[in-house]
Amino acid sequence: MTHDVTIVGPTISTPRLRLRPWKQDDAAGALDIYGSPEVSRWLAPAMDRVIDLDQMRVVITGWIATPPGPEGRPSGRWAIEEAESGRVAGSGQILPLPPEGDDLELGYQLAPWAWGRGFAAEAGHALAHYAFDNGEEEVFAVVRPQNDRGAHAARRIGMEWVGETEKYYDLRLQVFRLRKGDLDTSALAPGSIER
Repeated sequence: MTHDVTIVGPTISTPRLRLRPWKQDDAAGALDIYGSPEVSRWLAPAMDRVIDLDQMRVVITGWIATPPGPEGRPSGRWAIEEAESGRVAGSGQILPLPPEGDDLELGYQLAPWAWGRGFAAEAGHALAHYAFDNGEEEVFAVVRPQNDRGAHAARRIGMEWVGETEKYYDLRLQVFRLRKGDLDTSALAPGSIER
């Protein structure tokens, strides 16, 4: 696997993925992600499980209203599309972490059909490039202690575990950090746990 990342406006491409702004046509693919109990269990309280297409369309409408872009700090939400098929495989985010918003969170969720292919690490790596190319010096991932897949993907991106905290979301979370100078030092080889 290479570290090839191309950024054109808000679209981020890797050899296997294209991260792009959300569209209303993505609602069914997004529901595969956010309607899945296996995915949504790790997202609350930041986001609850989405129960149907109508609710998913409302959520996407909110995401479209604030598209990815470098206004101020680089932040936003992207659909993660498998390049070969064009199918929505996941969702990626760079968002200010509560409570103050000083730290930027790099996040990624995949539909269960896309697990085990290294897409989470590849998408996270691409998002880190976007953040660093737009002036950030570090990004963070926060992962619940029992979420082994999320922690594994963070490590494969090249993120360093820096400890546990209750600072974010009023939950005990593992914190991973990636500094600009440490980008592109990970192997990004798919592992047996990353899904």
